[in-house]
Amino acid sequence: MLLDCVVIGGGPAGANASLVLGRAKKEIILFDEDRPRNAVTHESHGFITRDGIKPSEFKRIAMEDLKKYPNISIRNERVSDVKRENNSFFIHTEDGNSYQSKKIILSTGLIDIMPRIEGIHNFYGTSLFSCPFCDGWELKDLPLVVISENQRAFHMTKMLSNWSKDLVVCTNGNQVFSAEQKELLAKKNIKVMEQEIIQLLGNEGQLKKILFKNGEEILREGGLVTTGLKQASSIAESLGCHMNENGGIQTDTLGRTNIEGVYAAGDTSKPTPSQLIIAASEGTKAAMGVISDLIDEDF
Repeated sequence: MLLDCVVIGGGPAGANASLVLGRAKKEIILFDEDRPRNAVTHESHGFITRDGIKPSEFKRIAMEDLKKYPNISIRNERVSDVKRENNSFFIHTEDGNSYQSKKIILSTGLIDIMPRIEGIHNFYGTSLFSCPFCDGWELKDLPLVVISENQRAFHMTKMLSNWSKDLVVCTNGNQVFSAEQKELLAKKNIKVMEQEIIQLLGNEGQLKKILFKNGEEILREGGLVTTGLKQASSIAESLGCHMNENGGIQTDTLGRTNIEGVYAAGDTSKPTPSQLIIAASEGTKAAMGVISDLIDEDF
């Protein structure tokens, strides 16, 4: 059977793309490994009607919505390979199954690469986060830290200052600020600590103390960390998709990549800011791109 579209990745982008495609009477398969980037997150925020929802519950509701449409199939399989032949795509899974589709939407997401600091994984998703718009309210007015080893440190510190005025920024031994930036931070009473971090300490996910190599220590109750990012799947690269300056798949406004018939949506194409509502909207736009192109081809 030749499918209209295959969606690879069942996060908010892939799920919303599948919903829009299904409602357009398209025969589709959504491949979802159920290994979300936000698995460490206890609550998701900023999505109207779903503020504070657990990611697992958000996913459950999304899948229930999709199951209402008989033309949407959901497969819990990992796609291992996609090959383009003539005007269609052949999709192979690690379970040994093969499928053929006219179009592909990649919503495979990203993997966070954490700074190599002892104890950081104990607090990520509980008292250390990566998005101030997602978790700033829960951190408001607390003594906070920004841990960043790259040039995003200044921007992230400025953003977090909206939610708390008691800030320290730590670069873990890296020189990431210009003299002008340091001067601006000093005017806002934001301390910059460039020495190497030895360990983060706390209990049950709640950050309490940061220890430095030079023997110093500071008390903090939470904060933000800038992570490195990499594509969770190599499919886009294998198909020849171009990447943008942020490491995402380059697309137009309707999710089209440089490879005809291949679309991308969600964090995999727009790494920042990472929010459910933005990813879902990108999934909708990619689905609209697919539907529009299928109709044009039919005419």
